[in-house]
Amino acid sequence: NIVNNPNPAWTKNPTDLKEEDYAEFYRELYPMQFEEPLFNIHLNVDYPFNLTGILYFPKLTKNIDQMKDKIQLYQNQVFVTDNVEGIVPDFLQMLRGVIDSPDIPLNVSRSYLQSDAAVKKIASYITRKVADKLISLFKNDRKAFEEKWNDIKIIIEYGMLSEDKFFEKSDKFALYPTVDGTYFTFEELQEKIKPLQTDKDNNLVILYASNEKAQHSYIDAAKEKGYEVLLLDSPIVSHLIQKLEGSKENIHFARVDADQIDNLIKKDEAKISKLSDKEIEELKPIIEEIIPKKTYSVQLEAMDSSANPFIITQPEFMRRMKEMQATGGGGFMGMGNFPDMYNLVVNTNNELVGKILATKTKKKQEALIKQAFDLAKLSQNLLHGEDLTNFIKRSFELIK
Repeated sequence: NIVNNPNPAWTKNPTDLKEEDYAEFYRELYPMQFEEPLFNIHLNVDYPFNLTGILYFPKLTKNIDQMKDKIQLYQNQVFVTDNVEGIVPDFLQMLRGVIDSPDIPLNVSRSYLQSDAAVKKIASYITRKVADKLISLFKNDRKAFEEKWNDIKIIIEYGMLSEDKFFEKSDKFALYPTVDGTYFTFEELQEKIKPLQTDKDNNLVILYASNEKAQHSYIDAAKEKGYEVLLLDSPIVSHLIQKLEGSKENIHFARVDADQIDNLIKKDEAKISKLSDKEIEELKPIIEEIIPKKTYSVQLEAMDSSANPFIITQPEFMRRMKEMQATGGGGFMGMGNFPDMYNLVVNTNNELVGKILATKTKKKQEALIKQAFDLAKLSQNLLHGEDLTNFIKRSFELIK
């Protein structure tokens, strides 16, 4: 809705406006928008350029593209356009509101805008004001900020990826939630997990899940060790993790299902296998004969005897590169076309694995391997179609 008010809110001094004035102006701009914005930012500067405006953080919808082109550009209160690409930083184009500046050149190409000194300063100023507002909100009412986190995290994470100065400031307000609903800043997280989650090479290993339900058994295994597990589920999280690892010293992110838990955070103590080297050598080809080689690589490892007999993991590096390719850039070219590859980790200290080796009947041995393998697939949501039907039939046969 184009503003025809001769004395609009953005021309007034911020000290003269109350929260209800900002809310009323939002309704004037977007009369068909019934959901209130999360918070607002008042822009007001007259040197080295002239800029006024009010920006609002809306609740994000699933269709982010539809949320763009909601910021109106004015020159001396005369409407110009609602396409602020090249003026407002990309990560803030999902915001709503108004900016008014006589210093923005009109009817020029986007490439010209991006190289214009005044426009660069305006974009930098807007980024700084948004970061300062987020710091203020976090400091003044952390609980309320945490409650808003899921509604604003995509904008913040996108800003951390695309704007280095915003990334630097983000340490003061960016949050890292755990699967238990606790929120940490990065500094708080480091202090919390340092005693238990530092590996033998002195790297701090940050465990995370992207789907709490699908990765529940892996989360549970980590929590049994006393480890914290973050819940990082945004579509650009692989890109963000890559940037964090590149900018922070001696830290490494690992998704909980990337390996069995003792391999994710390696300590000095090594587990002793109940099976001898000869028995391991004998067992491996028996399992490999039944497991599809194109998709699974079989590894026999000594783990806690209470850990599952078969565990399916997906290597962190390969999965992350594929995710980065799928969400626009990053990774290696062509990685997105690679088939999914998994490791099948066989726990040589689990009683069932010893039983499989000791079973003399080939048919029964095969049934035990298939059952353990399908249970591992089930825990990763990888059991579908005919394989799932056969698993159900076999399970009923086993309990007859």
